[in-house]
Amino acid sequence: MVAVADEWNVAMCSNDAERIGDFMADDWVIVSESGVSTKAEFLGFVASGDLTHSAMDRVGSARVRFFGDVALFTTRIVNTAHYGGRQYDADEWTTDVFARRDGRWCCVLSHITPAVEAKIEDVEL
Repeated sequence: MVAVADEWNVAMCSNDAERIGDFMADDWVIVSESGVSTKAEFLGFVASGDLTHSAMDRVGSARVRFFGDVALFTTRIVNTAHYGGRQYDADEWTTDVFARRDGRWCCVLSHITPAVEAKIEDVEL
């Protein structure tokens, strides 16, 4: 599963919508602080050139859990994206839900959360 996710990161930096889409189920969505976007919406931005990625790097090891034909993949990603001519550097926690369909793993849902360095005094116990 780690190899599949890492290959998807490489595909993201290719900025090739078809190659990126090969890792996604048709009903894939991404959930972020700005809401929910579909596969068609996301890949449309990539195909138009409005959204590009020049870096997509996993930080540390990933947490992978399998539940039959479903896998949860959680990790920290740092990436550099360009949208509408502006550069965005992000440090995010991501959880991808993969399902085994037709003998291969494809992502059905991605969830991203900005990474924040927590201070011990900020944590309620």
